[in-house]
Amino acid sequence: MSRKPSLSLTSRGFPAVVGVKPRVLILGSLPGRASLEAGRYYAQSRNAFWPIMGALCDAHPEIEYSKRLELLTRAGVALWDVLFEAVRQGSLDSSIVANTQRVNDISGLVSRHASLRLVAFNGKKAAEIFRRRIETDLSPGRVETVTLPSTSPAYASLRPEQKLATWREALSP
Repeated sequence: MSRKPSLSLTSRGFPAVVGVKPRVLILGSLPGRASLEAGRYYAQSRNAFWPIMGALCDAHPEIEYSKRLELLTRAGVALWDVLFEAVRQGSLDSSIVANTQRVNDISGLVSRHASLRLVAFNGKKAAEIFRRRIETDLSPGRVETVTLPSTSPAYASLRPEQKLATWREALSP
């Protein structure tokens, strides 16, 4: 007998953070527990996202959150998640229940922002869901895509400086 996932484990993502002329859209999978509790992207203190954005866009983790978002958008970086909603116990991407996934309107966002040239995935799970559920809705060749190493502390195969180097290479104008 299979158990149905509890609806109390349903996670909902945040609105997209998009400036006037974004050139890069960074897509995660779905906010983890720390982010959901704080109401902010990448709130888990050991996540490397904000240190990387500090190095690339001056959006350092110690700066007030709203100012970090302003610095990202000013640098042409948009931020969102592939999923709008899914059932997940905890914060690991591997715990996302596939048949509960509801995707965000990524293709709509891309079509509304002609300046977008690159979709960068923060980890393999975001890329996998995008390719399986969203990519076919985009005009072929409309944007390039790149899968970057996850900034999550659960992805420990690369040291922080190796993650930064990969992100820097992919996101440099």
